Amino acid sequence: MINSKPEMRHTYWMQRAIKEARKAEAKDEVPIGCVIVQNDKILARGHNLRETTQDPAAHAELIAIRKAARKLDSWRLLDTTLYVTLEPCTMCMGAIILSRIPTVVFGCYDPKGGAAGSLYDLSDDPRLNHRVKLVPHILKAECSSLLSDFFSALRKRKRAERLIAVR
Repeated sequence: MINSKPEMRHTYWMQRAIKEARKAEAKDEVPIGCVIVQNDKILARGHNLRETTQDPAAHAELIAIRKAARKLDSWRLLDTTLYVTLEPCTMCMGAIILSRIPTVVFGCYDPKGGAAGSLYDLSDDPRLNHRVKLVPHILKAECSSLLSDFFSALRKRKRAERLIAVR
């Protein structure tokens, strides 16, 4: 049984989202992972597959939302919690709102593209028909370093490729 304290529960499920992010990283994808939980069980999981599929919508959240909807045979993902390592973008927050997910827990903010409080905040927009409870900063350091390490390694690889191309 998972600890009933919310912080412990959130940490437990965020660790599962991080495992998904590592799957993306192993495929040279931006390491973002997501799990959707219902009744203390993983309903669906997803990780970024944009490069692999060449699909701009292949974000971890959208993959998990589609799987969860198929599994429940419903587009309404009521009584679920979505855990994701990075703050959702506008596209993903739109899908979260449309699928009626009540709670989103995320690891770190995305100041360049986030739509859950950093750049935009769609979670509590009075013009929309659904509100989303946000729980930020769960395993923030681990989620943040996963991304910064990935992009640091990517920049080093690109520099090395440019040097080789010049020779």
